[in-house]
Amino acid sequence: MTAERLVVIGGDAAGMSVASQARRLKGPEELSIVAFERGHFSSYSACGIPYWVSGDVAARDDLIARSPEEHRARDIDLRMRTEVTEIDVAGQRVRALDRESGETYWTGFDKLVIATGARPVRPALPGMDAAGVHGVQTLDDGQALLNSLDRAPGRRAVVVGAGYIGVEMAEALLKHGFQVTVLNRGEQPMATLDPDMGRLVHDAMDGLGITTVNRAEVTKILTGADGRVTAVATDDASHPADVVVLGIGVEPETTLARAAGLPVGPHGGLLTDLSMRVVGHDNIWAGGDCVEVLDLVAGRTRHIALGTHANKHGQIIGANVGGGYGTFPGVVGTAVSKVCDLEIARTGLREKDAHAVGLRFVTATIESTGRAGYYPGAQLMTVKMLAEYRTGRLLGVQIVGRDGAAKRVDIAAVALTAGMTVEQMTALDLGYAPPFSPVWDPVLVAARKAVTAVRRAGTA
Repeated sequence: MTAERLVVIGGDAAGMSVASQARRLKGPEELSIVAFERGHFSSYSACGIPYWVSGDVAARDDLIARSPEEHRARDIDLRMRTEVTEIDVAGQRVRALDRESGETYWTGFDKLVIATGARPVRPALPGMDAAGVHGVQTLDDGQALLNSLDRAPGRRAVVVGAGYIGVEMAEALLKHGFQVTVLNRGEQPMATLDPDMGRLVHDAMDGLGITTVNRAEVTKILTGADGRVTAVATDDASHPADVVVLGIGVEPETTLARAAGLPVGPHGGLLTDLSMRVVGHDNIWAGGDCVEVLDLVAGRTRHIALGTHANKHGQIIGANVGGGYGTFPGVVGTAVSKVCDLEIARTGLREKDAHAVGLRFVTATIESTGRAGYYPGAQLMTVKMLAEYRTGRLLGVQIVGRDGAAKRVDIAAVALTAGMTVEQMTALDLGYAPPFSPVWDPVLVAARKAVTAVRRAGTA
């Protein structure tokens, strides 16, 4: 019997989870697995790069879950520094380029998995390629930034963008002793939050000594005679910089897929069914940051680049290509981050998301402590909750605070997934002891206030 061949494009979270899971289900005599990775590393945590740069994680290799040698020892033919440059769907083959030797060749497949990830948004502005301007998408990017910090002629840093990566990198640069300015094109930092909650993040960043400039549209990067960055220009100002970090966000890397005629959605990600099979193609799957997924609350697809989803996609695709069965129903949009000791969390819909899909809603915002108020170390957190008008169905939760505030969002994530109302949430039997929570957990306090808002709206 001739073994089927599985080809995987991408050697990080989703791709190598596919390969590993498929190998658990089928041996090499039944399924040969060839994986292509254009970079120097496999199976690493890109989400951990800001913490490596900051020094919280001691070494680069601490972020690597499994090396290429470990994958190969499990009969997975992982070809590093090899980039797939073309997918021939009809011919069931891919063209690969060995970036070390320059050799190109075709490899056939019976089953194909596309796990090409996401690429950083890098506006086509003057000076974006100057020395001292850095993205932080890969381990190579992180090392280049660390090297640049050591060579920087001064201690002024500008971060372009105030999303997750932007605020995390602002903290990392602060720990390196830089004066940090964050340029944010939005109304407040953390556009994944509503502006009233983003204001809390802004205030905390100011308190840490990070200068945040909102509604700042970058127009160009200024450079010196040596070609190195000297400042970042906006519409109305120039901000001196010895190093610049881009934290503008990412978009699905679907260049190959588009060229092959595979279907993409409104956010640029590949479209798949519940089994993560590419729509309209029985032998092609896709997962990780290159796909769009169903938002279970909004009922629309969206693009979310997170390692949690990528690993789940990989497990499900690996099961399906390996002869098992699995589905990925969708997401509720849960994410957490921090800047120094301030924790930031959200799940579900923001106000503008609810408006965009035609939902009417009420909001409730409360302040509470993460422990009993009399217990040492109790600190305030702010919880904002959105509930559907009349029905009271939970639509979203945002939390900003300290002392374990962020992971409380998991309560809301479960409630959203279960389709609970805010009234049902008030009866949740959550853990209580003074070191961990007040008698009424902050999420439940917000739910009680949301119940009142729903009832008032229903009688208005």
